[in-house]
This record gives sequence, C-alpha cells and structure tokens, in this order.
Amino acid sequence: MNLRERWNHYLSHDAPPFVQFVKYGMAGGVATVTHVVAFFLLGFFLFPCVSAEDPLVKLLGLTAPEVDESLRAGYAVISNVIAFFISNTVCYLINRWFVFRPGRHHVVLEFLLFLGVSAVSMAIGSTVMGVLIQQFGVETTYAFGANIVSSLAINYLMRKFFVFKG
Repeated sequence: MNLRERWNHYLSHDAPPFVQFVKYGMAGGVATVTHVVAFFLLGFFLFPCVSAEDPLVKLLGLTAPEVDESLRAGYAVISNVIAFFISNTVCYLINRWFVFRPGRHHVVLEFLLFLGVSAVSMAIGSTVMGVLIQQFGVETTYAFGANIVSSLAINYLMRKFFVFKG
C-alpha cells in the first residue's frame, strides 16, 4: 500500500481502531473548543457566570460583573446547555463524516441518540459543575474543566457501540 492509499485508508471509516480513536480525539478537540468558546461567550455576554477572580478573566485582563454565587451557578448551567447543543451538532457531523461508520440507525434517530448520550454525560457534568461552584466556591473555569473531562470516555464508548456501526 503506497502512502496515498494508506492516508486515504486512515481517513476512511475503515481505519484501524487506534487511528479511529485518534480521529475521535481530534473531533472531540474541535467540539471541545467549540463548546468552550460558546460557553464563555455566553458566560461573558448573555448569562454572566464568570467572576472577577476567574483565572480566564485574569489571564485575558477582562472585567467581569459581580454575580451572586447561586445566580452564577445557574447561569453557568444555562450557558453550558446552550453550548452543548452548538458543540454537539458540530461533533455529530465530524463523527459521522470522519470517524465512525454511520447507518446503524436512520440519520434522525442516529442524531437523537448521539444527543441523548451527550445529554446524559452533560447532565452529570453540569450537576458536578454547579455543585463545585455553589457548594465549594470553585472558579467557573476549573468547574467547567471537570465537566469536560467527565464526559470523554462515556461518549466514546456509547457512540462507538450504540450510536454508530463502530
């Protein structure tokens, strides 16, 4: 197999499992960046959930309004839910075209299952994020990071074995 054929094989749905996982990680990276950007844009401009003490605010030299902890926690969850739909649409398209073999289910059911799997991990992660902020005073950026880390393995396994054809 020449280099071009090998490259095309790696880009196909028939790539070896390790290559597929790397492609999944890349798709997840794009989706995560989309989610983070959407979350923080919403958190800065529509639902103020980032405090003046937040490391991102300090790093970028931004000004954040004072927001009560319970309101900040609620706004963080709202921002996360909206960012979820944006990033998961991007993630679904990348996974369908680039990572997994589609066709286990009709495209509409496939998308709904994809969102359902993500919703479960997002609900768990958002709950953890809200508790970390409200009960422990953890800064939004750190709590949001815990949310992201908690969903990677669940999403990969569920998408690989239940949503797509592997």
